[in-house]
Amino acid sequence: MPITADQQAEIDALRAQTRPTLRAVSDGMEAHLYRAHPVLDHGFVRVIDYMGDDAAICQAARVSYGRGTKTVQNDEGLIRYLMRHWHSTPFEMCEVKLHVKLPVFVARQWIRHRTANVNEYSARYSILDREFYIPEPSQLAAQSVVNNQGRGAALTPEESARVLEILKGDAARTYDHYEEMISDDGKQGLARELARMNLPANIYTQWYWKVDLHNLFHFLRLRADAHAQYEIRVYAEEICKVVADWVPAAYAAFEDYRMGGVTLSSKAVECVRRMIKGEQVTQETSGMSKGEWREFMDGVVG
Repeated sequence: MPITADQQAEIDALRAQTRPTLRAVSDGMEAHLYRAHPVLDHGFVRVIDYMGDDAAICQAARVSYGRGTKTVQNDEGLIRYLMRHWHSTPFEMCEVKLHVKLPVFVARQWIRHRTANVNEYSARYSILDREFYIPEPSQLAAQSVVNNQGRGAALTPEESARVLEILKGDAARTYDHYEEMISDDGKQGLARELARMNLPANIYTQWYWKVDLHNLFHFLRLRADAHAQYEIRVYAEEICKVVADWVPAAYAAFEDYRMGGVTLSSKAVECVRRMIKGEQVTQETSGMSKGEWREFMDGVVG
């Protein structure tokens, strides 16, 4: 269960409080505020705070005050222009602070995005909960033979069952030893900062993660991609739903130009021009490497 009854009661209490404000408010984001959206078997994503909306992006681009006299259509057009021409600064005017509960190995991937403010649960100060990510059998796959950092074919049911037993057994055993080491029951317990080193990477941690919209879009473009590892992709996909409600115009432009678009090299652009003119272009005559040509054919020509 991602959250306990006590945590849900705290969320309900926070959502029951209302305050008058002069700040810009996104109705879509208000619906998400404090709610925990379940991810994986014990994880979640929830919005703790946010700043700005679609209008804030346009306000920063125009360096104006208030909402002015521009229409929604004007704002959407401006946002699409900014996204299309890679004008990132106005998107940095919006920020969001998320509370995320996630397995440690996912957190180590996530932290590679060094453009956010992070404060993680301290296992030096507190005791970690007995919660481990155990994959669904459908997510257990062999090592890919073409991608050194990806998955290949799914394991057989028999092999999946064997792997799951190993994962569950190792998790239970290491946590038993963790509790034993930090126990002060009749003897001096080991320091928590040392005892934690025996825990596996699938134990859950938590953090607050604050990021501006420009850098959040960069994170989502990489981690919500179909090629991203499943365990981080499901978090990114959940965040995408939140962002789509928070800044709908900006998210629509992001989907169009970043998630659904492709970036072409000068050689690729020249190949497209030649193809439009009716010329038969091959990898050998394209000036591209085999890898570039394959990506070009898969992503552009189809």
